[in-house]
Amino acid sequence: MSLSAEHAASDGDKGTEAGPGEPRVSGRWSAVFREMLATRRVVVGIGLILLLMAAAWIGPLISPWEFTERDFASFREPPSPEHWFGTDNTGKDVFVLTMVGLQKSIVIGLLAALLTTAVAAVVGAFAGYFMGITDKALMWITDLMLVLPSFLILAILYPVLRGQGWLVFVLLLAAFAWMVTAKMVRGMTISLKEREYVHAARYMGVSDTKIIFRHILPNMSSLLIVDATINVSGAIIAETALSYFGFGIQPPDVSLGSLIATGAGQALAYPWMFVFCTGLLIVLVLSANLIGDGLRDALDPQAKSRRR
Repeated sequence: MSLSAEHAASDGDKGTEAGPGEPRVSGRWSAVFREMLATRRVVVGIGLILLLMAAAWIGPLISPWEFTERDFASFREPPSPEHWFGTDNTGKDVFVLTMVGLQKSIVIGLLAALLTTAVAAVVGAFAGYFMGITDKALMWITDLMLVLPSFLILAILYPVLRGQGWLVFVLLLAAFAWMVTAKMVRGMTISLKEREYVHAARYMGVSDTKIIFRHILPNMSSLLIVDATINVSGAIIAETALSYFGFGIQPPDVSLGSLIATGAGQALAYPWMFVFCTGLLIVLVLSANLIGDGLRDALDPQAKSRRR
C-alpha cells in the first residue's frame, strides 16, 4: 500500500482530512474549547450544572439529618435553621430528600443520554454504511419505534419491571429516544463513506466495523456530542413526567419527579414541599439546554455565522 493511502487512513482515524498545512484535530478542539468559553450561556450552563452536582452530593453529607431519618416532632414544618427546606408529611427533612432526588435525576439524565446517543450512532452508522438489507431492516425498526406511543409503553412496562431496579428505567428511557438521531447519522454516514480516507482504509484491508468506529463516527463527533447534551434534558423531563404519574422512580428511591408529584397536591398549603424540587428541576433542565445550544454554535460554523 502506498504511503499516501496510509496517510489518508491515519487522517481518518483523527477525525479529519488534514493536509500538510492544515491544523490537526487537537488544534480544532482547542479552538472549539475557546469558542465555548467565549460563549456566555455555555459558561453559565456549566457553572450551574457543577453547582447543582456539588449541592446534590455534598448537601446530604453536611445536613444533620439522614435520608431515612424522621423528626417525629416536626410534621410539615416550614423551613427553619433545623430543617433548611422544611419537613414533609412523615417528618423527613425536605432538603435531604431534594438533594437525593437531584442526584437520581442527574444520574438518570446522563446515563440515558449516553445510551441514547450510543444506540443512535451505531444503528445509523451501520445502516448508512452497509445499505441493502441491513439498512432496510434497521430503518424499518427505527420507523416502527417512531410510531409507537413511547410514553404509554414506558408507563405499562416499568411497573412490571420496577423490581429490577432504576437502571431498567434508564434502559427503557434510552430505548425510545434514539430514532431521530439514528436517521441523521445514517444520512451523514452515506456521505462520509465515500471520502478518500475511508476508501484508503478499505484498500488497506481494514474491516468494516473498524472503519465505522475509527473513521466514520469520529467525523460526526460534533453532532453526537451536541445530541448527547440535549438528550440529558430530554431524559430528565421524561423521567419527571413518568415519576409524576407514578410510573417512574418508586419508593424508597426518590427523584425530582417523584418529589414534585408528592408536593403538587400540597403546593398551596405547604409550598416548601413543591417549590424547591420544582425550582431545581427548572434550573437543571435550563443548564443542560444552555450547554447544548452553546456546543451547537461552537461546533457548527454556520450557526456561528448566523449568530454574528
